[in-house]
Amino acid sequence: MGTVKKTSVRNSDRISPRERILTAASDLFYRHGIRAVGVETIAEEAETNKMTLYRHFHSKDELVAQYLQRLAEDAKSSWDRLEARHSGNPSAQLRAWLKDMAAQVAKRDERGCPLANAAVELPERDHPARRVIEAFKTAQRERLIQLCTAAALAEPEMLADELFLLLEGVRVTAQSVGPKGLGDRLVRMGEAMIKAHTKIETARSVN
Repeated sequence: MGTVKKTSVRNSDRISPRERILTAASDLFYRHGIRAVGVETIAEEAETNKMTLYRHFHSKDELVAQYLQRLAEDAKSSWDRLEARHSGNPSAQLRAWLKDMAAQVAKRDERGCPLANAAVELPERDHPARRVIEAFKTAQRERLIQLCTAAALAEPEMLADELFLLLEGVRVTAQSVGPKGLGDRLVRMGEAMIKAHTKIETARSVN
């Protein structure tokens, strides 16, 4: 969730210019950073020109916001797939999410959460991308709270925050020292957190 999928725009006559531009921008922004990539580079990679780019996106800021909005929508679809795969079993959904995140972190080309990266690069509070980033992170935390609550775990908000912050930290660590072993550790630590909250709930029910 929140990971850029690599998609080539080469030999893509059947792909619309807008889609080619967004696809090229997504890959370039994630690999090189938003500030480091200019519209000329994006247009060239998308096999188009600046005039066409600005016809579909009025500014680079708007293109950045659309890039992040697409990632947010992909993340929501991933949550929906987990819910469908483990219908009626929030505990299984939570653990499946943990494993999915571990698989992403373990990728060699992992550069962290693109929305978190964008937040670092775009400190201006009025940047259109900031609203997308804040809405996405808030929704991710709320989804975790809902799952923890539905799974009858103690202090669901606290557990959701623990899991949320664990993932954020692991993704930063992957960028600084590499992803080796991080996926496995993410699962073990996440499972330990879930187990600790399960024990608390069990003890309270006994008392």
